[in-house]
Order: sequence, then structure tokens, then C-alpha cells
Amino acid sequence: MNRRSFIFKSAGFLMGNLLGLNAFSKAFARTIVAEKSFSQPRIALIIDDIGHSRSIAAKFVELDTPLTFAILPHIRHSATLAVKIHNRGHEIMLHQPMEPYNADSFDPGPGALYVGDSSENIKRVIEANLSVVPFAIGVNNHMGSKFTEYRKEITESLCAIKRQGLFFVDSITSHRSIAYKTARNLGMPSTGRNIFLDNIHDEAAILDQLLKLKHHALQYGRAVGIGHPFPETAAAIGRFIKNLKGSGVDMVHVSAIL
Repeated sequence: MNRRSFIFKSAGFLMGNLLGLNAFSKAFARTIVAEKSFSQPRIALIIDDIGHSRSIAAKFVELDTPLTFAILPHIRHSATLAVKIHNRGHEIMLHQPMEPYNADSFDPGPGALYVGDSSENIKRVIEANLSVVPFAIGVNNHMGSKFTEYRKEITESLCAIKRQGLFFVDSITSHRSIAYKTARNLGMPSTGRNIFLDNIHDEAAILDQLLKLKHHALQYGRAVGIGHPFPETAAAIGRFIKNLKGSGVDMVHVSAIL
């Protein structure tokens, strides 16, 4: 898909519990449902932290459903997996590392953005990261619980992303994140995560989160879930999509929800 071809659609999210739903504001959600241009509810699943393992990534690539893969920059298999995943018809995003709280204990990894970075450095880092994640048409944040709360830095980052013609998905790693709101104010195609699927690494628990995501999609017309490259997550998604057939809910790439 051409990275400049997205239609800007409104979507409002409230910040909520990281283990549960980040629901639309009710009034705005009613407008979304009334005006949605597609015929039935849609679910988009993003698989974060791709780049470390080809074998685990393959478990998701082989699932018979549209998925969006968020690929970490400057990791051993980042570029190779981006090409292979793209060639299998899936969607690619840059999984942009951003400074978390307790960065001494939680390293966001190479290519990270930090509070206090200059505008030029932010621009340079994002461009360098995109150069090693071919076919990326959007960006979401990796960690970033601290960075996404700082107006100056997140605005400069989003401006750099917008200049590349990319959309943005706020992973909402902090309930105080202003990334989604800022992206909307900048006129960017953007949305936010509704549910983290696999904070608990158990197939049954992950399936339960997927069912919550389905309920959200049925209620509001669309829903975005984020999972991670765990075998349990791949297995749960496999079970979920089998049961989804005939339910009146479509699985789509995240760009189809913007």
C-alpha cells in the first residue's frame, strides 16, 4: 500500500488500564459506528517486537489472517524479516523505541529516542531506523512510557514521522500518553491500542483478551490489539480466527482502521 494513500478518519480513545480496554469515549464512539464506511466490524492485530527470531515470526506469518508486524530497528533479523513479511502480504510498521520510565532497568534498545533529544537528533534517528525497516508504512512506539508524556519531544517525533508520509499508532504504554492526541492535532492518520493481548503468557488468557477485543469491535465498529512474538500468542490467534469465521467481524491490517 502506498504510504501516502491513507484516508484520515476520526477515532477517539480514552487512556485506560494497560491490561484491559482503552475504550472510545461513548459519545464519539456512537458517531464512529453511525458513520463507519465499512459493512461490518473490523479487528486489527499488531505483533510487536519483531526482529529477534525468524522462527517465532514465521508462526505468525503462516496464520491465515491479515496481521501488521511492528519491527524493531537495528536488530539481527529486522531487514530480512521486513522483506519476507511484506512479500507474504502482511503490513509493516517501524516499532520505534522510546524512553520508558526506569530506563536503567528497561533498555529500549538500539535506535531509541530519549527525553531531551534535539529536533535534529530525533529526525536523524527516525530516518536511520526507517532505512533498516523496508516497506514500513507506519510507526508505533516500543516502550516510551516516559517519552510519550513529553509534549516537545513527542511532537517533534510525530512531525518527523508525518514528513515521511507514515501513519502512527499509539501503543499506550502510559495512561498519560499524549502521543495519539498530538498526532490527531497534527492531522496525521492515527489510532490507539485497545487491548494488550499477552501480558499474561498463557494461551487461554490470551484467547480471553481476543474475545474482549471482538466484543469491542462489535460495539464500536473497530478494535486494535497488540501482541508479542510468543508461541502462546500465535496459538491463541490461530484458534481465534477459526472461530471468527461467520461471526460478522473482519480481520484487517491496522491501516484499514485509521
